[in-house]
Amino acid sequence: MAISLSVVVLLAVIMVVLIRGKSLKPGPAVVAVLFGFFLASSGIAPSINRFLNSIADTINGISL
Repeated sequence: MAISLSVVVLLAVIMVVLIRGKSLKPGPAVVAVLFGFFLASSGIAPSINRFLNSIADTINGISL
């Protein structure tokens, strides 16, 4: 839960920066948010979640 919440916050910050920098217009940003919302309720959501969790575990396992 903590990983998915931090990813949501990170993506929200990136979207705000892009909108404020005029790299992303508010209309396409709303479409992207709605796409993510409906994608999360689709049948592919568990596969995406497993993929992102495996990436987070891999990054967490890297020791410098």
